[in-house]
Amino acid sequence: MDQPNLKEHQRINDILLGPLERPALAWLARIMPAWVTPDLLTAIGFLSSVLIAVSYGLTSVHPAFLWLASLGFVLNWFGDSLDGTLARYRKIERPHYGFFIDHLVDTASVVLIFIGLGLSPYVNLTVALLGAISYLQTSIVVYLLMITKGVFRISFAKIGPTEVRAMAILANAIIFFIGNPTFTTSLGVVALYDIIVVFVATLLLVFSIIVAVQTGAELARQDDLAREKKATVRKERRRAKVKTTRRSSTARGAIHGIPPA
Repeated sequence: MDQPNLKEHQRINDILLGPLERPALAWLARIMPAWVTPDLLTAIGFLSSVLIAVSYGLTSVHPAFLWLASLGFVLNWFGDSLDGTLARYRKIERPHYGFFIDHLVDTASVVLIFIGLGLSPYVNLTVALLGAISYLQTSIVVYLLMITKGVFRISFAKIGPTEVRAMAILANAIIFFIGNPTFTTSLGVVALYDIIVVFVATLLLVFSIIVAVQTGAELARQDDLAREKKATVRKERRRAKVKTTRRSSTARGAIHGIPPA
C-alpha cells in the first residue's frame, strides 16, 4: 500500500468558534517558550482527559468537581489544539508521527472521558458508552476521508472538537446550578444530562452517516470512471497493436512479393 502524503492533505476546520480559536492559537504559538514542545502539549492534552474522567467520578462526592472537569476540558483544548499549531509555526512538523500519536491519544482520551462521565451520578453508563461510540464512529469517518480523499475534515456542520468541549463545559455549569432533573419517558426515567449526551451523540452520528453516504457515492463514481477509462485505454492499445501487426505483415509480404490479404 502506498504511504499517504499526510503533509499535503487538505485540512478543513470550518468550526463555529474558528474566528476566535484560530487567532488565539496563533498567538499562543508565538509566545510559547522554547521548552514547550508539541509532544509536551500532546501529553498535557492526554493528562487533562485523565483529570476530566477522575473529576466526573468524584462528582459522587461533591458536585463542585464538575468545575474541575470543566477546567480539564480547557486544558485538553490547550494541549490538543496547540500541539499541531506549534509544530507548524516552528516548522518542525512530523506528519506521519504526529498524525499517529495525536489520534491515538485522542481515541484514548475520548474513551476515558466518557467512562468517567458514565461513572458519575449524572449520566447512565450505557448512555455514556453510546456517546463514546458515536464520537469514535465520527473519528473513523474522518480518518477514512483522510486516506481515501486526502481531506482531513475536523468539523461537520461547523461543529468540531472545540464546540463539543464548549457544550460539555456548558452542560457541567447547568447541572451544577440546577441539578440533574429526571423525566419519565416511554423508555423509563431519563436524566437531563442523559438527554444532553444523547443529543450530542445523535448529532455526531447523523453527521458522520451523511458524510459517509455522500463520500461513498462520490468514490464509487470516481472508481467507475477510472475503470471505464482503463477499459478504453486497453481497447485502444489492442487496436493499435492489431494495426501494427497488420502493417508488419503487409511490409513483410511486400518484401517477399506476397500480395496483401
